[in-house]
Amino acid sequence: MNVLEAIAARQSVRAYQPKDIEPAKLEAVLQAANQAASAANLQAYRIYVVRGADAKAGLVAAAMGQKWLAQAPVVLVFCADPACSAQKFGPRGADVYCVQDACAAVGNAMLAAVGVGLASCWVDAVDAKLAAQAIQCPDSLRPVVILPLGYAAETPARTPRRSLSDLVVDLGS
Repeated sequence: MNVLEAIAARQSVRAYQPKDIEPAKLEAVLQAANQAASAANLQAYRIYVVRGADAKAGLVAAAMGQKWLAQAPVVLVFCADPACSAQKFGPRGADVYCVQDACAAVGNAMLAAVGVGLASCWVDAVDAKLAAQAIQCPDSLRPVVILPLGYAAETPARTPRRSLSDLVVDLGS
């Protein structure tokens, strides 16, 4: 599967089979996240790999009670590292660039998941304080995206996308 096929195939899945993810597949997803674009290549984020029921329950609470995410055998939590980015970029790095770095990594992880036969769903309705407690991350990090990962137990209907004419503004040459 090439990257354009992975982009076309990716969709949000909210039901997962009770099947473990092979270590090589998880490694491939994490390696893809590691290759994401990053402001000044600082990679101002951390990824927490969550498998335990207690931590997942805490993430459900942090994600406004979205219980389905705990079905996934692995839940990744992408945390921005404001201090890392602020060292080079000051307040804008702490407020924006570290979040962009984390989100770029999430995008790569989702596409890699499709490429290795896994499903995921971007969850950003997150109470950062509750998520940090669930994964016991330091106060210096800010959870921004929760990404359940596993084998799909559903095939959701494709969601409509905006037409390019509604989305793109071409200023010409």
